[in-house]
Amino acid sequence: MKKEAISIRLNRFIAMCGICSRRKADLLIEKGKVKINGNIITALGTKVNSQDIVMVDGKKISIERKRYIILNKPKGYITTMSDERGRKTVLSLIKDAYKERLVPVGRLDRNTTGLLLFTNDGILAKKLMHPKHEIKKTYNVELNRDLCKKDFDAIINNITLSDGLVIVDRLEYRGSNKKLKIEIHIGKNRIIRRLFEHLGYNVEKLDRIEYAHLTKKHLPLGKWRVLTNVELKELSRIT
Repeated sequence: MKKEAISIRLNRFIAMCGICSRRKADLLIEKGKVKINGNIITALGTKVNSQDIVMVDGKKISIERKRYIILNKPKGYITTMSDERGRKTVLSLIKDAYKERLVPVGRLDRNTTGLLLFTNDGILAKKLMHPKHEIKKTYNVELNRDLCKKDFDAIINNITLSDGLVIVDRLEYRGSNKKLKIEIHIGKNRIIRRLFEHLGYNVEKLDRIEYAHLTKKHLPLGKWRVLTNVELKELSRIT
């Protein structure tokens, strides 16, 4: 029996080919820049299957091989694909990794160092960033002064900021009272810096050492590596 072709939305197919995001794919479709089997398509929601020939701006596209790498991000780089102000971006550090278009999963602010995952697997990236999966993120923090026990306990008991409750899964000292390890699963913007600033501390160093089960151990600052098969297997268990 002939296997039935599986259909997916055109904008998703374009995104899976690494051309652009689904939203930008919709714009390409509306502008008449996409063809299926030689016919210009402008209707959003159109579906394609593996037997169709899809072209964008006159070039045939196909679904890319999935790629997964982690970068040990240095200080001074912003987590974006490009910057109109000419600032250094993390993309410049992985430009020689693969020909496929890789994007960062989540963000690290300019002055934060550490583990950053890149992939062209949009489905996995979406799962990792969805709040329901409560993906663990672990950071080493260095403050401008010692964290007193009162504030330590306040953090553990969950502080409420202007945008809601900050749930900290684990907090411990690292050899001195101004060096800590903190584990969270929420992904709000600059959440760790804002948490300590709320209590009157300045974060002098912030380094992400773990994301999900991934670690940057033995990975030099500014360098990247491909995920191992074991790491990929663990990521595939996220449902």
